[in-house]
Amino acid sequence: MTVSRDAAMTSKAWPFEEARRLLKRYEKAAPEKGHVLFETGYGPSGLPHIGTFGEVARTSMIRRAFQEISDIPTRLICFSDDMDGMRKVPDNVPNPQMLRENLQRPLTSVPDPFGEHESFGHHNNAMLRRFLDTFGFEYEFISATEFYKDGRFDEVLLRACERYDAIMAVMLKSLREERQQSYSCFLPIHPETGRVLYVPMKEVNARDGTITFDDEDGREWTLPVTGGQVKLQWKPDFGARWAALDVDFEMYGKDHSTNTPIYDRICEILGGRKPEHFTYELFLDENGEKISKSKGNGLTIDEWLTYASTESLSYFMFLKPKTAKRMHFDVIPKAVDEYHQQLRAYPGQDMAQKLANPVWHIHGGTPPVSDMVVPFSMLLNLASVSGASDAAGLWGFINRYAPDASPQNNPQLDQAAGFAVRYFRDFVKPTRRFRLPTDRERAAMEELVACLRDADKALDVIARKNAQEGKDMPLPAVNWQDDEFLQSIVFAIGKTHGFDPLRDWFSALYEVLLGASQGPRFGGFIALYGIDESVALIEEGLQGDLAT
Repeated sequence: MTVSRDAAMTSKAWPFEEARRLLKRYEKAAPEKGHVLFETGYGPSGLPHIGTFGEVARTSMIRRAFQEISDIPTRLICFSDDMDGMRKVPDNVPNPQMLRENLQRPLTSVPDPFGEHESFGHHNNAMLRRFLDTFGFEYEFISATEFYKDGRFDEVLLRACERYDAIMAVMLKSLREERQQSYSCFLPIHPETGRVLYVPMKEVNARDGTITFDDEDGREWTLPVTGGQVKLQWKPDFGARWAALDVDFEMYGKDHSTNTPIYDRICEILGGRKPEHFTYELFLDENGEKISKSKGNGLTIDEWLTYASTESLSYFMFLKPKTAKRMHFDVIPKAVDEYHQQLRAYPGQDMAQKLANPVWHIHGGTPPVSDMVVPFSMLLNLASVSGASDAAGLWGFINRYAPDASPQNNPQLDQAAGFAVRYFRDFVKPTRRFRLPTDRERAAMEELVACLRDADKALDVIARKNAQEGKDMPLPAVNWQDDEFLQSIVFAIGKTHGFDPLRDWFSALYEVLLGASQGPRFGGFIALYGIDESVALIEEGLQGDLAT
């Protein structure tokens, strides 16, 4: 879709707001390097989690918005700090004893506990790249180990020797007095043990580009800071990386926000220009705790993609990046249905609305057409009552509701049906709790059965509801395939049986018939599941078969 630059320059969508802020950086002249550089950073101390993916997804959205408002070429770098020493053993990996024996060694020197790659760092890098490739991101991957060892960091490291005192002055202000005594921005890699050493410097020789220090056994060593024999502490490394690569934009979590002035100042000390920043709120697990690579809490990318599409995860990432988000399995169905609601709305929107629609940013301006004629939440409930073991088991019901749909013509729906069966089996079924109806609920459900068997009774209850509300309205045409007609019956029964608030009536249907506190629009559920099948389900609930 062709986007007018004027529309892009006035869009209130947050990627466009960030892109316009970045463009101001070069309003006087284009960058000397010939492009604008976006960067995302990743610490591979544990298996990649969704927060890491979120950084790349959101940065890609800002990059795409930037391309609409500027002709300056762009690049995106995904930088892995895989030379960092492994400080603790993650809880969610095998062979923990082997990892404990390699504590403090660079992650690319720690054996892979999975036995699949050259090192633990290489394993986690490969996982990250596989995830990013699954989503089709356009990026360049840089390993810190290669960056240090290949000499691409040498110029900045030598400059850090020359300006060591200035860097230390910045760092020492941020440290407790006890930590100040042993702190150095340089971390030597021990020539014998290969471990990353956290030791004070005896000398920093700017002329020779070397550092001198005592190891843990009191032996003195002198090492060049170049060639991958020394790395920088993580805070100085942030700023040094920005200076070395001439980074223009990087986003990171709120937990980094207090360190931003440190990163910026070190970047400037080392001759760079601080980049534009975007700080997002943290991702939390279902208990409200921060997601951690070492703990393995919260959702993984693989787990989300086991139960929903890649696009639904991108949609979740787009929403309110400045608001903390709980990442657990319960958010998946809502994200799927809202994503498809936005897809369906997109064709009828004007340009400003399209640029604010998440699907424009997810699909780079060319979103597909949704073929989800049945919501994901409805498929979950259909899986619940049908006992289907795969997508094929749901298609007989789907075709009753949408005769023209098919797995071939509706691949998104077919994929979602498979996801729904899997999600129901793993998360809904184990938590279902059916109950018996109360006397009032039983009377209402018995009348619902009678109405589904007799059109005259259905029209009569709708007429009674209208009279009760003082409305003189024509009765609807009888259509047992129409979810609106069926919904009007369910609604009328709730009203005439005195449920106030009316949601208590729908809650009763969900709790008695589906074993859940929430559920689908019930008229649509009846249309999808079938009249006879719905009657049989209600009778089972009335007889207590479901509750037992």
